[in-house]
Amino acid sequence: MIRKLFVVFGTFGVVAVLILGFILLIGGMAAMRPKPEKQEADYEPPTVFYRVADSQPVNLSVTAQGEVMPKTEISLTAQVSGKVVAISPDFANGGVIRKGEMLVQLEQEDYRLAVTQAEARVAQASQALELEEAEAELARRDWEELGGLESGNQPSSLTLRQPQLNQAKANYASAEAEMRNARLALERTTIRAPFDGRVRSKNADVGQFISPGFVVGQLFATDVAEIRLPMSDNDLARLDLPLAFEADSYEEGPLVYLNATVAGQMREWQGHLVRTDAAIDPGTRQISAIAEVRDPYGRGADNGFPLAMGLFVDARIQGRELDNAFVVPRIALQEDGIVYVVLDDDTIEQRQVIVSASVQDGVVITSGINSGDRVVVSRAPGLEDGTEVIAISPQERDASTQSRRRPQVEETSTADTAGADAGADAQGAQL
Repeated sequence: MIRKLFVVFGTFGVVAVLILGFILLIGGMAAMRPKPEKQEADYEPPTVFYRVADSQPVNLSVTAQGEVMPKTEISLTAQVSGKVVAISPDFANGGVIRKGEMLVQLEQEDYRLAVTQAEARVAQASQALELEEAEAELARRDWEELGGLESGNQPSSLTLRQPQLNQAKANYASAEAEMRNARLALERTTIRAPFDGRVRSKNADVGQFISPGFVVGQLFATDVAEIRLPMSDNDLARLDLPLAFEADSYEEGPLVYLNATVAGQMREWQGHLVRTDAAIDPGTRQISAIAEVRDPYGRGADNGFPLAMGLFVDARIQGRELDNAFVVPRIALQEDGIVYVVLDDDTIEQRQVIVSASVQDGVVITSGINSGDRVVVSRAPGLEDGTEVIAISPQERDASTQSRRRPQVEETSTADTAGADAGADAQGAQL
C-alpha cells in the first residue's frame, strides 16, 4: 500500500517539476527578448486658410428705413362764410392741383354788394375831404386879409379849420380801408390752391354752407419729399455728421439712395441728407436725419414711378470715404483686436489692428496690416508668435475641394457599372 502511494506521488511530482521548468523557460525567453523602441508620434503643424490683404477705397455707408412724407402739408381753411356754389374737378382725393387754381367757390352776391357800398362811402369821403380842403384854404386867405401876417402872430388851428380837415382825412382813410376789406372778402370767396401739389382729402361740396375756419380739405406740396431716418451715434460717426447738422445747400448733403418695391419691381430714387433733428429722441436715444428728394412726382421719379407719400423705403446713406482700407472676413478678427498673419517662413505673427467699421462683407481695418500680407481667415484660436503652420490659399482650398468631390463621382460610376454587369450576368444565367 505504501509502495503504491509512493509510486503515485512520485509520478505527480515528476509532472509538476516538468511543468514548472517549462514555465520558467518561457518566462526567461520572454525576458531576454529585446524591448521595442518607443516611436514618438510625428508632429503636424496646424492648417490655416489665408487671404492676401489688398487695400482699397471703402465707403462707410449707413442703412436705415423710413416713411416718405411731404415737406409741406396744410389744412386748407375758409376765411369767409358762404354757400359753396362750385368745386374744381381736381379738388378730389388724390387730385393734382396747380398753384392759384380755384378749388372751392363760395356765393359772392353779398360780398359784391358790400364792395359797392364801400366804394360809395369812399366817394362821399373823398368829396367831403375836397370841400374841407377848400374851406381850410379860404380860412387862411381870410386871416391874411385881416392883417394876420402884419401882426406877426400865428393863426390858431381852429382859425384855419385844421381839426375839420383832419376829420375829413380820417373819414376818407376809413372809407378806403372798408373798401379794401370788402374787396378782400370778395376775393376770399374763391379758395385757391397755395402751391402745386396733391389733395389728400376733401371735406366740402356744392350746396354746403361753411363758416370761417372750416377745413375744406388737406393738401400737400409735391415739390419736396422728406424721409426721417433714425441714426445712432455710431451711424453719425460713419457719416462724419455732427448732432446739429444742416447742409449749406441741397447738393452738399450726403447722397442717399432710396429703394422700395412698387408694382412688383424694385425702384430706386436719389436724394440728399439736408439736416438732423434738433434733439435726441428720449425714448430710442437716437436722432433722426432728414433726407430730401426734389420733385418726387416729376424729375425725381424712377422711370415714371414717383416717390409716393406714405411709401416705406430702405435708405443707404453714403458716408465718409476711407482711401486705404482692408476688408477682411469677421472670422479673421481674433480676441482683443488681433489678426494672424502668415510670414514668409510659414510662421504666425500676431498683429494688433484698428477696426474702423463693420460692413456686409466683414470688418474694415485701417491699421495693423499691409498690402500683400497673408491674413488667416479660418478658426485658429491660441496661435502664438512663431507657430509653424500649413498655409493654404483660396485657390489651393478650391482645388482640394474639387479633388475630394471627383473620386466620389468616379466611385459611384464604378459601382453603377459593376451593378449593371452583375445584372447582365444574372440575366444571362437565367437564359
